[in-house]
Amino acid sequence: MIQLLYNRGLTDPSQFDSFLAADENLSGDPNLLPDMHLAVARLYRALLSNENIAVYGDFDADGITATAVLVQGLSLLGCKAIPYIPHRLTEGYGLRTVALENLKRQGVSLVVTVDCGITALAEVEKARKLGLDIVITDHHIPGDEIPPAKAVVNPKLSGSKYPFRELAGVGVALKLLQALFRGMGKENQLDGLTDLVALGTVADMVPLLGENRYLVKRGLELLNTSPRLGIREMQAQSGSKTTHIDAESISWLIAPRLNAAGRLEHAMGSYRLLTTDSAEEARGLAKWLEQTNAERQKLTATILEKARQQVMTQLDSPLLIAGDTDFPAGIIGLVAGRLTQEFYRPAIVLRTGEQLCGGSCRSIPEFDITRALNRCQHLLTHFGGHAGAAGLSLRTRDLPRLQETLLEIAATELAGVDLRPRVDIDAEVKLSGMGGDTFTAIQKLAPFGQGNPVPTFLSRRVNVLDCQPMGSSGDHLRLKLRKDSAYWDAVGFDLGRYRGEVTSFIDIVYSLEMDRWNGQEKLRLNVVDFAPSL
Repeated sequence: MIQLLYNRGLTDPSQFDSFLAADENLSGDPNLLPDMHLAVARLYRALLSNENIAVYGDFDADGITATAVLVQGLSLLGCKAIPYIPHRLTEGYGLRTVALENLKRQGVSLVVTVDCGITALAEVEKARKLGLDIVITDHHIPGDEIPPAKAVVNPKLSGSKYPFRELAGVGVALKLLQALFRGMGKENQLDGLTDLVALGTVADMVPLLGENRYLVKRGLELLNTSPRLGIREMQAQSGSKTTHIDAESISWLIAPRLNAAGRLEHAMGSYRLLTTDSAEEARGLAKWLEQTNAERQKLTATILEKARQQVMTQLDSPLLIAGDTDFPAGIIGLVAGRLTQEFYRPAIVLRTGEQLCGGSCRSIPEFDITRALNRCQHLLTHFGGHAGAAGLSLRTRDLPRLQETLLEIAATELAGVDLRPRVDIDAEVKLSGMGGDTFTAIQKLAPFGQGNPVPTFLSRRVNVLDCQPMGSSGDHLRLKLRKDSAYWDAVGFDLGRYRGEVTSFIDIVYSLEMDRWNGQEKLRLNVVDFAPSL
């Protein structure tokens, strides 16, 4: 266990107990966040004056859940806040002046952003001229200049005294409510929102370390004891054979479906699913999301193949770029992620147009893509994101210069870096000793996710008793393994194409997992890589 903790950056034994407990001691004081007192004061004034408040979110799962958290939190104080999530295809990411003008015409006097706004300089300035106050809550990396809002709450701002920088957008939204409710002595009323915080935090792939561990742990408890109508219906429509929800099921089952609405249609469908009290509406929305997600999967596979063909000629380059006029804006981020995963290089996938281009970027730990974009901001009309993921837009005529500049930056920063996919292994162990209470002990490290991956082990010279293809297309492997007197069932997802390399004795890299199916639980190995034993 000490080795596993050390591998997760916990080099001081005094940190072990708080990490394993993942309790409220990891929660920071919301008033330490920049401008929090200004944000709370403006909300107090709006509540006392019965002002119309709009919550302006993003169209991904983090933004959707953050919008729901703030709207439902304010409703506990008697405020009927208006949720606003822009349409990805017709409006695009972030604050838009046209949307702000429409909200102003509806009588809104205060807009609170969630998961967006930190780079919206021109839009916030325009809002000021309209007489519309803006409070920004965001977690993306700020630019050199901060928008002139009434308050800007972001743990990544320079000079922030908040002890944890890696909150998701939904986490920052919760901290705003905590500060607001704490001043009224009502903070315990927010407990029913922790499920939404867990969903958005896991979906946004922020590190599940520090305060995020506490937020996700609390939220998972609520998701498993009192799931929302929409979550129950989503599970039912997906055909899932288990009702247990952990961070992995959020990543693979819930988040893709919540995101599917914003990728192909309008994210407000997912928002309504999370907030409805109608079983009939929940059932209909969940069915629609299931169909939308299936369409998203097919479209992703098609576009990925086209993008792969483009980048196959770039494999000697430190950065991959693909683009086309028919690449859907809602899919390009997924495709960029797949390219980065397969080729271990930063990847940019663009939807190109006659006048404008929009793109999504995904990167590797050795290359901060947002910092690189910051050096190219003179070529961009919009950009923003994290070290590992970002979005951008630019004039089509500037695309060649952008490509040239980014390639130069990548060539310099990645010089000497081994650009091959790798698997991080926590420890080499004997497979025969992995039974008993090993799985239970490992679960003390949960919730698992970005920054705190499921522990991965290496065991050598494992006897393969059987190996069969799994899945409708044979993309996966099902194996029966033996080491000494220990027998194991194992699966190898996405390893079907390597079936011919399976020999009688192999070295395996794997994690332990509980296979929950039809009400039964069975421990098995999840093999992520293998090689013939020497």
